[in-house]
Amino acid sequence: MIHFDFDDKVAFVTGGSKGIGKAVAKAFARSGAKVAICARGVEAGEETAHHICDSGGKAIFIQTDVSQDEQVKNAIAKTLDVYGRLDFAVNNAATPVILYRPLIDICLDDWQKMIACNLTSVFSCLKYEILEMLEGGGGSIVNIASPAGIVGEPFFASYCASKAGIIGLTKSAAVEYAPHNIRINCVTPGRIESEIALPDDDPNLQVWLDQILQKHPIGRMGQPDEVAHVVLSICSSTFTLGANWLVDGGATRLG
Repeated sequence: MIHFDFDDKVAFVTGGSKGIGKAVAKAFARSGAKVAICARGVEAGEETAHHICDSGGKAIFIQTDVSQDEQVKNAIAKTLDVYGRLDFAVNNAATPVILYRPLIDICLDDWQKMIACNLTSVFSCLKYEILEMLEGGGGSIVNIASPAGIVGEPFFASYCASKAGIIGLTKSAAVEYAPHNIRINCVTPGRIESEIALPDDDPNLQVWLDQILQKHPIGRMGQPDEVAHVVLSICSSTFTLGANWLVDGGATRLG
């Protein structure tokens, strides 16, 4: 696997305590970057930061609910206080709760909670990340979306809408801030094998997994490190802009 040289760079990762976010945070640290890990869960977040530090890397944990604009602002400020700069940001945090119900049965409150957690949160992160990168002379931002934002799934209206919104938001922000040397892209992972994606207490887990594998031509779920590798590749590229990178084992088939 390619080694990335991010010595003395600073990476800000939301949802960095588990799954893809955790793998991204650890990959940045292995590449020499100083990492700010943001998540709601204190125990898992601190554990990830301690693991990075014990392995010779540099990391801090900042408890953050990214659906709260002021908390996002404070997390970015804390990152700047500790590390003095911001080079990379990965907006990965999202709610794992998906409403499985007909659109006409989704109440407005549940709709707004999904949009707040999955889409408005990315808007808040982008706003404060871009402000700092404008001051610092540029940087790279990667937003994490989902195949649900490309291929419609029945009974998942609010989730699909939130993830499709991330893709559109990415494209708009990318062309707006490209002249300022801020590169903004999107990654769309398929089903990734992690503690988030595989609930041990689900009695229908094997049936569910079989259904997932049928949708992945590669014949397996992905690994968090496989997504992390693509994220770091994008951050290292100076000519990648406004793209939606599919890391899904072929699950998202267009045309």
